[in-house]
Amino acid sequence: MPMTKLWPSAREALDGLLADGMTLAVGGFGLSGIPADLIDAVRDIGVRDLVVVSNNMGVDGKGLGVLLENGQVRRVISSYVGENKGFAAAFLAGTLEVEFAPQGTLAERLRAGGAGIPGFYTKTGVGTPIAEGKPTMEFDGQEYLLERGIVADVALVHAHRGDLEGNLVYRHTARNFNPLAATAGRVTVAEVEHLEQDGYLDPDHVVTPGVFVQRVVTTSREKDIEQRTTRPRGN
Repeated sequence: MPMTKLWPSAREALDGLLADGMTLAVGGFGLSGIPADLIDAVRDIGVRDLVVVSNNMGVDGKGLGVLLENGQVRRVISSYVGENKGFAAAFLAGTLEVEFAPQGTLAERLRAGGAGIPGFYTKTGVGTPIAEGKPTMEFDGQEYLLERGIVADVALVHAHRGDLEGNLVYRHTARNFNPLAATAGRVTVAEVEHLEQDGYLDPDHVVTPGVFVQRVVTTSREKDIEQRTTRPRGN
């Protein structure tokens, strides 16, 4: 039998981990693959002045949007704001600090942080506002931009399957940023849809090894759909 990292609820799993001013890395893309129960627990605990690293900030009233609306976020490191009107309004009003990162660069910054790599050079962003204030270096006659790896105080992720050791498997596009965020957290908490109670997941199928995950909770909530497009059924 494996040891257990299972906690009774998202709120209990986060008790004692969070503090004002922390950096959170959060998996998900829009509303796909987001750790919704854990995000709601962060809202309920009430920590403030958070720095959130995520591809985007959910939508108004859902996902990370609830933390924005509750005034708990001071700074965001993100690649996309288009589906959250509150996010865009706060950024334009100057009440929310925002660091934009190209999507691939953000993914690599999280991967680098999780791998213990403090920085890397990339051509992406050279000659654009993204490069302002960042060191550059020439390699083989071309200019590259230094980007820093990201290490978060706490990472929150969502997985399709898991076991009591914290080994995780993701489903389809919900995999997105979750494996990257999981490795970038000093402490990682995972919410899992289907938990293997009697043994381990097949090691050949594991995406995030349990060594990266400290706490696990189960979730069964209905997933929100970000955009739904329908057409009349044919005769």
